[in-house]
Amino acid sequence: MSVTHIPFADTGYFSKLICDYLDKKPELSQFYENFPDLEGFKNQIKTKKTAFSAASRNLLADALQNQYKNTAVSETVSQNIASLSDENTFTVTTGHQLNIFTGPLYFLYKIVTAINLAKRLKEEFPRQNFVPVYWMATEDHDFEEIQYFNIQDTKISWNRESSGAVGRLKTEGFEAVFEEFSAILGTSKNADALRELFKNAYLNNENLAEATRYLVNELFGGYGLVIVDGDDTKLKKSLAPFVKEELLRHTSFNQVSETDKRLESFAKIQVNPREINLFYLKDAIRERIIFDNKLFKVNNTSLVFSESDILQEVESHPERFSPNVILRPLYQEIILPNLAYIGGGGELAYWFQLKDFFNAVAIPFPILILRNSVLLATKKQLHKLDKLGISVPEIFSKQENLIANVVTKLSEINIDFSEQRNYLKQQFADLKVLAAKTDRTFLGAVNAQEKKQLNGLDNLEKRLLKAQKHKHSEVVERIVALQNALFPNQSLQERNQNFSAFYEAMGDDLIPMLLKNIDPLKFEFAVIEFE
Repeated sequence: MSVTHIPFADTGYFSKLICDYLDKKPELSQFYENFPDLEGFKNQIKTKKTAFSAASRNLLADALQNQYKNTAVSETVSQNIASLSDENTFTVTTGHQLNIFTGPLYFLYKIVTAINLAKRLKEEFPRQNFVPVYWMATEDHDFEEIQYFNIQDTKISWNRESSGAVGRLKTEGFEAVFEEFSAILGTSKNADALRELFKNAYLNNENLAEATRYLVNELFGGYGLVIVDGDDTKLKKSLAPFVKEELLRHTSFNQVSETDKRLESFAKIQVNPREINLFYLKDAIRERIIFDNKLFKVNNTSLVFSESDILQEVESHPERFSPNVILRPLYQEIILPNLAYIGGGGELAYWFQLKDFFNAVAIPFPILILRNSVLLATKKQLHKLDKLGISVPEIFSKQENLIANVVTKLSEINIDFSEQRNYLKQQFADLKVLAAKTDRTFLGAVNAQEKKQLNGLDNLEKRLLKAQKHKHSEVVERIVALQNALFPNQSLQERNQNFSAFYEAMGDDLIPMLLKNIDPLKFEFAVIEFE
């Protein structure tokens, strides 16, 4: 088994903002506190230890014991939950939506990054304990984003009506999803294990939150992963003071809006804050809270509160107030003794919007870690790459460029007209000197002719390349088939494919293989070969 590491910037799939962050560009330091290196973690441990109270720890441990009461847990998970009451225990957290059967592969990579990071920190700081956490986005309501997963070339969907928080959705209709999924799988022992896992998760649990907890615990519980559901009355009590602050003073809107003015010169703003970044959550509704004409209104409902009424509602029913994407990170950091958040490039980009807001409410800002990214390739696929003369980094190229590069290398004639372009430009440079000495109005005609001649060379080069592609059509077809297999729909495999196809090939070896071969602090794309 081989592993090839590629700098994120060289893949072409990561934004300049994220690449500059990983390169520690000084101008971005205003948007985060500590960098994800060992010195940064040393500082973060000191800060969080001081800021996180014993009462908060006990509340968290108690809530988790309750959340896990119907879940069979490993000894490691049980120890990790109990250890959260200890002042020397800290968490490293990743979060994700409740995608059906984990959704895209990177769901796994987020969690693997968290598990490996906790292990690495324990090696570096043996006097402390570190617990990997998966935060279930149970209060999210973007059902269209989570209702499907892709296996091979098939999109498998859970088709039903949806409203309110997705974690509360009853697991009705999953029998049909299971039948469709089962029909695609083969007859191997690994295929049967996938069927059993799906059935136990989605046919034997009442709602999507419980199904996801079961599934993730089955996959990662043996490694000590602790799963947190924020849709919890006990935990929401800790958020209540910040909910009141949000309702009365719009602190997040004011702070994030100011940060965005500086951040937009570096990158496109990911999320736009609202004056009130809260939803009202009750039964099957999760709707925005809007302040209008001195009243607090719940969008798309008849619910209306005066200031005193809504403050009383927060006091009596904190579980009815649900943070949106701006406030959810704060909620996480309030209830967890957390050191770092692990996310994709888009997630980290919106976390950069939040540092000033965290400072304003006196909550330590976590270290931001780009999750591991992986391309899984069979030994046969990598052998085909080698035979085509394509290096592993080159397979990340845009398909048109990849084909052109290979065909150019194979061609017996020189397709690159750079030499001719340089010669032509020199000839016209001499003509421009002559034009300047004679009739300056002649210069426009010279420039126009130069452009025409260079365009002509470009067209000839394209026609020659097209002819050579046709000559080497068999090779072109092999390139297209191979890259399409590794990059479905010309996007990263991890953003498209579900883990099940790889589990069917590798079985229980899949997750240990990932844990062994990716480094949470290496910050490079890993291409991993498997049989």
